[in-house]
Amino acid sequence: MGQEDNVRAAAEALLKKANPSIVLMGLRRSGKTSILRVVFQKMAPHETLFLDATESVAPQNVTSSKFVNFEVVDLPGSLEAQDVPADTLAKAGSLIYVIDVQDEHQEATAGLIQVAKRAAEINPDLKIEVFLHKCDGLSEDHKFDLQNEISPHVSAELESTSLKISFYQTSIYDHSIFESVSKVVQQLIPQYHTLENLLDSLMANCRIEKAFLFDLLSKIYVATDSTPVDVQAYELCSDMIDVMMDVSGIYGAKADDAQYIDRNSSSVIKLDNNMILYLKEVNSLLVLVCLMKEENYERHGLIDYNVNCFRDSLKEVLAARAKGAK
Repeated sequence: MGQEDNVRAAAEALLKKANPSIVLMGLRRSGKTSILRVVFQKMAPHETLFLDATESVAPQNVTSSKFVNFEVVDLPGSLEAQDVPADTLAKAGSLIYVIDVQDEHQEATAGLIQVAKRAAEINPDLKIEVFLHKCDGLSEDHKFDLQNEISPHVSAELESTSLKISFYQTSIYDHSIFESVSKVVQQLIPQYHTLENLLDSLMANCRIEKAFLFDLLSKIYVATDSTPVDVQAYELCSDMIDVMMDVSGIYGAKADDAQYIDRNSSSVIKLDNNMILYLKEVNSLLVLVCLMKEENYERHGLIDYNVNCFRDSLKEVLAARAKGAK
């Protein structure tokens, strides 16, 4: 057995023993540590200006809800592709490579290609997620041109590998970073398609326009229905969580984030376009947020019943997930 075969065998063994992790890479000052702090540690975007550069491999456990429970490994921007620890790539489910699009991106693109080629040798199932970062302030045409310049070049260089590569336009100053990280996390959830089917069934029974299952603390949506995600609908549903948390923080009986809501927590907001935002707690630190027409909310008792059925089904999915993890 050659060295490459040994490395791959070790990778497969590690993948069986550990939950997949997310690896963060990018050049110095690309913004990868800021992403980690804003999404998972609730740091205000403007406070990230004072963060020190990552100087060593920094693994962090992210534990929020039962679906957002994994390790994020922040690698130094100065680390060369050949120096990335093999075991880090072996147990990773996704590698997020951050490219600062407000800077010259040729060096970053070359680094992405190098690390992806090495990852393909160690963990060919690894998903490569490219964040074209710091897009705030750029025109739509400029962002489109940048992606059209970077994406075909990277795809062509990695054509011989079996790696799956996705590109996202992101900024920590708007919802784009939360939506992009949500899509990365969803690929690490084996039960995602089951959750999607449950949400599709709920939509059909309640005439809901769009439904999201959110992790409460990070505002990552761990699942949505099978209809395309409209950015405005996602932003409305995400903002509703902030409204509920702010109100609960002021008037709630307990100060701890985890105790802001319980099984009976729900919220309904009527919008000025005759649409309804509906929020309901469905499991510990998991909330269902839906967008529906006002006329379809008239039978809200039926909606509450179907949501309770969804909650029971979700409980069964989580029980099966916990059993499979043992």
